[in-house]
Amino acid sequence: MQLADIISALVPKDGASRRVARGLSYGAGPRRKLDLYRPRHQSDAPLPIIVFFYGGAWNSGSRTHYGFAARALAAMGYLVVVPDYRLVPEIEYPAFLEDCAAAVGWVSDNAASYGGDPVRLVLAGHSAGAYNAACLALDPRWLAPAQRAAVVGVIGLSGPYDFYPFDGPISQRVFGQADDPRQTQPIHHVGPDAAPKLLITGGRDDLVLPRNSVNLSAALERAGVHSSLRLYPRLGHAGTLLCLSLPLRWMAPVLEDCRAFLADVTNPGTGPGDPSAGEYRAAAARQ
Repeated sequence: MQLADIISALVPKDGASRRVARGLSYGAGPRRKLDLYRPRHQSDAPLPIIVFFYGGAWNSGSRTHYGFAARALAAMGYLVVVPDYRLVPEIEYPAFLEDCAAAVGWVSDNAASYGGDPVRLVLAGHSAGAYNAACLALDPRWLAPAQRAAVVGVIGLSGPYDFYPFDGPISQRVFGQADDPRQTQPIHHVGPDAAPKLLITGGRDDLVLPRNSVNLSAALERAGVHSSLRLYPRLGHAGTLLCLSLPLRWMAPVLEDCRAFLADVTNPGTGPGDPSAGEYRAAAARQ
């Protein structure tokens, strides 16, 4: 049982949000399903959408383990989608990215039926899921042009973005057979048209080193793309995710970082309850 599974099962849930759909199919097979979460309060206006990809070294994980994270984000006024995707060794790279892209395609086609706004889309994830989110947003191979244009921001928690040459058994197993290994790295797909990024990492992360977030943030800034980097010295690899849970939010203001960024990129200049709304888009415009 993963730590995220224990947290999801035991911690109190955000009462301001709820799961509204479970196990919807976005493709064939048991691993191509997703859950939807939204605020409890009803809104006549379409909600911005967050697609959250979980981590697990591309070889483990389940959408059912991450209800605590989805509810925390949905409670702030968003339709949150948590998809499963096929895992190694059942598949090889890039099949898990193809699944994640298919989930985003389903969201583009169907989220309006659940009160979502498919042209205000944020991709988010933790660890391997942050890699998936960054790849979909940066590398034009995965999303259709209209879907990629709808991505207004990316949130990465403890993500690997710059880890070639592969120096560990996980990366070698997952990516070692790629025809061009450099092209597996999100950092090599940074361009001036990229959406703003919020990159959060922990100083005690010895699984995905903080330099991944630091390097990607620097590459984005060099390309004229606004990037906000948060490095919390006392957090480890899982800490950036667990800070979203109700009992562990005292560890670091990760949820507040997400709140400000999300309000800014989905409602530039008019973010709900955020006096600094417009910071990310305004900074990008000044580049």
